[in-house]
Amino acid sequence: MKLILSLIFLLTVSCVSNTTVVDKTINYAPSSQVSSEEVLNIAESYRVHKWTPSKANIKHGLDSNGIMVNTPDSTMDINIAARPGWWISDQTNIGIPYKWGGFDTPISFSVKITQGYHAGDVYTSSKRKKLWNGVSDQSCGVDCSGFVSRCLRLEKHHSTRELPDICQELNSFEELQPGDIINKRNVHVLLFDRFVDKEKGIFLAYETGSAPTWKVLKHAVSVKHLKVLGYKPYRYNNIIKKSH
Repeated sequence: MKLILSLIFLLTVSCVSNTTVVDKTINYAPSSQVSSEEVLNIAESYRVHKWTPSKANIKHGLDSNGIMVNTPDSTMDINIAARPGWWISDQTNIGIPYKWGGFDTPISFSVKITQGYHAGDVYTSSKRKKLWNGVSDQSCGVDCSGFVSRCLRLEKHHSTRELPDICQELNSFEELQPGDIINKRNVHVLLFDRFVDKEKGIFLAYETGSAPTWKVLKHAVSVKHLKVLGYKPYRYNNIIKKSH
């Protein structure tokens, strides 16, 4: 546990120090193939994305289609979801916010923010029951599987139920390589970066919707913990691995 906390602290520091570096050459367009380097570069661009919302991007209530929306901003009631909101209006924020059913790129997200879209929409048990019927087209951001779908440069949003269909399941977590995913059907998906210990018991992962906050982040994850929860390791069928 001390190791995990230390890694989270170091990653938090690195998040602040690296936010001024954004690769504007990243291609988010759908592609039949993607390299592991591209996957991680896209993931990083979501994590370090800078944006400045206004109060117009805040929403806590029904949108015009009758869908409940709760943006993960600092005014969100802490009783709404599993953890509090984080972004603050009228100042620079870092990281694309979580949005149930979201499939935005950093570019489309920024455009929508200027157009007054709601910035994110947190997960709730009600949205889980409604699945796609709980998605607001008046909010912007990205959810866990939408984020992974973008990183893999897929043509459409693939849910955690669909991602295994375009991947091969690995024999063990120890086989994970950069750009692979760890998925649990109808629950959550993470993007693998790299192991941080020789025993391959802890790794760094990109994800969104997980603690501590509602945005794309990179942090340390325990293999043992994910195994207990029923997660499985996968490799996208059309990923190009770096040759050694």
